[in-house]
Amino acid sequence: MPAKTDKPGAHPGPEQSVREGKAARDRVPLESHRDFAPRPSRDAVGLLLEQDSSRIPDLVSERNRRMLVSPFTFYRGAALPMAADLATTPSAGFRVQLCGDAHLSNFGVFGSPERRLVFDVNDFDETLPGPFEWDVKRLVASLVVAGRDNDFGAADSRRAALAAAERYRKAMREFAAMSTMAVWYAHLDVEDAVDRFKSQLKKSVIRKSEAVTAKAMTRDSTQALVKLTRVTDDGQREIISDPPLIVPIEELADQIPVDVTYAILRSLFSRYTRTLPPDRQYVLGRFRLTRVARKVVGVGSVGTQSWILLLEPDDGMDPLLLQAKQAERSVLAAYAGASRYNHQGERVVAGQRLMQAASDIFLGWERTIEPGDIRADYYLRQLRDWKYSAPIERLDPGAMADYGQLCGWTLARAHARTGDRFAIAAYLGGSRRFDEAVADFGQSYADQTERDHAAFAKAVASGKVHAAAGA
Repeated sequence: MPAKTDKPGAHPGPEQSVREGKAARDRVPLESHRDFAPRPSRDAVGLLLEQDSSRIPDLVSERNRRMLVSPFTFYRGAALPMAADLATTPSAGFRVQLCGDAHLSNFGVFGSPERRLVFDVNDFDETLPGPFEWDVKRLVASLVVAGRDNDFGAADSRRAALAAAERYRKAMREFAAMSTMAVWYAHLDVEDAVDRFKSQLKKSVIRKSEAVTAKAMTRDSTQALVKLTRVTDDGQREIISDPPLIVPIEELADQIPVDVTYAILRSLFSRYTRTLPPDRQYVLGRFRLTRVARKVVGVGSVGTQSWILLLEPDDGMDPLLLQAKQAERSVLAAYAGASRYNHQGERVVAGQRLMQAASDIFLGWERTIEPGDIRADYYLRQLRDWKYSAPIERLDPGAMADYGQLCGWTLARAHARTGDRFAIAAYLGGSRRFDEAVADFGQSYADQTERDHAAFAKAVASGKVHAAAGA
């Protein structure tokens, strides 16, 4: 097994880093990043089945149902097979803090602590230090897979892939010309970006941007409370049941001991607050946990424990909703090295704080010891805080390319914060050789994803894999 990773990547100084970056082109030519040759023993379906053993049995079929819908939904849930594949591809040797699952749907808009809308990476379940190319390739391939799902022609799908790769490369070169603190403060403020470029944008683009901003700002705790909770006749607030997506803990009495689980989660909430700064501890000290429900989230995460925590304030006014999400070992660990953190929730939180320009004010972690002496690591955050992700299935070719550029810039900013930006920028260079090579990889991997999706569908049809009805 690879050794534990101590940190994403250090650099010896700009001049030497630049020399090392340019020298790496001789060892790992830029054109080599187009290479992808599936191993003869490769078994994507088998790897996915291995993950089932650590998941909630009655939700595994729901995860499989979601992955069966299309090659893109399959891709979203197949981070483990792709991690195994990426480990066989060329790498220049420059490590950064990886998102680990940098597909299109894991970027989006959310509220910063200053109550501004920012665009950033928003999923860190698989975060771990590793080769910078892995995130770039997962992003670029997701554009091709999504483009094909949206019935784009080959040229349009490739154009979106190239746009993301080129923006990543150029942004990395821009960050290499900036100071460490300037890179650290860099962020994509949605409202500022629209205002800055209004004179250059089409009116239709401005209207869409303003609509997204307005919609994102409605997706806050107040909206979540209206949608997910109700006040009963006796004046108590409860979480609305919507199985299998949301199931109050009381309805799971035939599967789990309700009183014991409440005690576990109350203890989890109490101890988790100690991982927060004192001012955040003070705020949460004004709330008490009253109701809990299990929530199904995402695609790849379905089957892991995820809870909605309803917190009532001591002033009797606005309640708060938190999400406690189980964190398992990163799918990258077997290939990039084990995390330096023994607590998987802490791994997620540390990676998120490194990569994001602004993180949730209540982001923290804790471990529970559940019935049967089973240890489970969690990270906690607000359930909804102006969060909004683009409807990928409704993007046209132009919008997909624009969105890919936003993701490419954002990913470069995160990598520049955590790795040797001078070496990476020097390695990528000023030509489009890296962009073209990664776009070629994206097309090859989209072909592989379609084959994997077909094999998965065949496994479902044969009964080897069980998928819930409704696919």
